[in-house]
Amino acid sequence: MMEAPLFRFDAVSKEYDGPAEKLVVLRNISLCIARGESIALTGASGAGKSTFLHLMGTLDMPSQGELYFEGRALGERSQEEKAAFRNRELGFVFQFHHLLPEFTTLENVAMQAVIGGMPRCKACELAREALAAVGLSGREKQMVTTLSGGERQRAAIARAILMRPKVLLADEPTGNLDEKSGAAVTELLLELNRNLRMTLVLVTHNLEIAALMGRHLELRAGDLYEHTG
Repeated sequence: MMEAPLFRFDAVSKEYDGPAEKLVVLRNISLCIARGESIALTGASGAGKSTFLHLMGTLDMPSQGELYFEGRALGERSQEEKAAFRNRELGFVFQFHHLLPEFTTLENVAMQAVIGGMPRCKACELAREALAAVGLSGREKQMVTTLSGGERQRAAIARAILMRPKVLLADEPTGNLDEKSGAAVTELLLELNRNLRMTLVLVTHNLEIAALMGRHLELRAGDLYEHTG
């Protein structure tokens, strides 16, 4: 029996009110994403790539259509259920690491779990495991201001995988890094995708990075296209 898709877009559109007419950002998108896939999402600036991720992460909701996660409509969930979904099932990685400079690397990674009510000792244990998974063992007590740019992004990825989410949503995670550091971060994300079977959806302008993913989707004027071959 075929495994049900992890995510399913069912005729999803997203539009915003403009000064004269509605601005259509995403138009009638239908798509299935399987567990464990790696997907690159490309497109020109303003094409709707971040909106696409925000819909997946319930940070925004469709104007029409519905998104399903493990067969259940995301739109049916309460605000509390959506918050729990984001905390348990998703990991977010952004272009800028958004680490807090006044805290150590370990504290930055563990903070989300502590705020969520997890005992500090357990959160720190998970943070050490996450830091080891991204190659930052031994950096736990360092202030994040002493880390290199690539190491800071690795710490941000450790924070994203702290709760062992099923999905990593990465919005231009290498956009603020030099070529060498960017390549290392890309390989790390692919390792997490392969080894932990975390579904990876990565927004990028870099076609070389896109070619490394299992699928390459492109947004053009609100429509979604898939590159084949």
